[in-house]
Amino acid sequence: MSLLFRSYPLARPALFSLDAETAHELTLSSLQRAYDCRVTRALLGARPQLPVSLMGLSLRNPVGLAAGLDKNGAHIDALGNLGFGFIEVGTVTPRAQPGNVRPRLFRLPRSQALINRMGFNNQGLASFIDNVARSKWRTEGGILGLNIGKNADTPIEKAVDDYLLGLDGVYAFADYVTVNISSPNTNGLRNLQGQDALTALLQPLQQRRQALEDQHGRAVPLVVKIAPDLTPEEVDTIADVLPRFGIDGVIATNTTLSREAVARQPHSSEAGGLSGPPVHALSLLVIERLRRRLGKALAIIGVGGVASGKDAQEKIAAGADAVQLYTGLIYRGPGLIGECVEALRPAMSKQAAMQAEASAY
Repeated sequence: MSLLFRSYPLARPALFSLDAETAHELTLSSLQRAYDCRVTRALLGARPQLPVSLMGLSLRNPVGLAAGLDKNGAHIDALGNLGFGFIEVGTVTPRAQPGNVRPRLFRLPRSQALINRMGFNNQGLASFIDNVARSKWRTEGGILGLNIGKNADTPIEKAVDDYLLGLDGVYAFADYVTVNISSPNTNGLRNLQGQDALTALLQPLQQRRQALEDQHGRAVPLVVKIAPDLTPEEVDTIADVLPRFGIDGVIATNTTLSREAVARQPHSSEAGGLSGPPVHALSLLVIERLRRRLGKALAIIGVGGVASGKDAQEKIAAGADAVQLYTGLIYRGPGLIGECVEALRPAMSKQAAMQAEASAY
């Protein structure tokens, strides 16, 4: 682990003395400056190797960055340099929008958690694509997921129009595309997880993806990101609908509206989605239910509360094929990436050996 990775706990108190969103912006800009300098880029660089296959994509390791940290895709190369096996950026909406009024990001240090009500703040699809096109991550072998959503002022009954615009825009630049229907901070968005609404959304997306595949000469996997607050029956419904429309994977899960695990803590009553360790158990239940229902039909990316190597192991044991980090990165720093890779090495190596043995027959 590099000296800069080990020094993050020393820098964290200064960052945590700032407003959470200000600290977020400062961290990204500082990381970018460090990456742009050849000397500090080398000090920051890490490439833990644990090759895995996910939706036909070859990942350097199964630990990725979750969407939300780099909404505009402006820091892909700098973030990739930290050692992730794959990067997901966004959520991007067709038109730029400011999101909700600040403050809209709150720390709950006792639980190493965050509450956010950002509201898909982003610079819009055109700026996002420009940023993605300038990055070198994919040309250097990195896997990039692009996460699409709807504008806040788009009526929910017309949401499909925004998702189609997003898919059209990002398709040529993505290794996979995530359809985000689970943020709690866009009014009505989670209603798209219901059977009828999900069917009405995915059917035109499937048709458009087929047209884009023909146009570009390559198939880009499509995944759906779901909430942790679904009932078991709702999870089963989603698991039944997704394969019907050729969806390749599911990201489980987004943030939670539950406050049971953080009751009476400062900021616990703030509106928005709760992330971090309180989501871990909820996410595990959704992953386990999905895997039982889906078998091996779809890939599952486990996200929500991965704050240690042990958490990553539990996500994989529950049925996930890979994991993503966000809030754990804020509290633990980039050393968490390598910790998770090493924690997953025994299980992933065993899986690879079993697959190789099975393919030999």
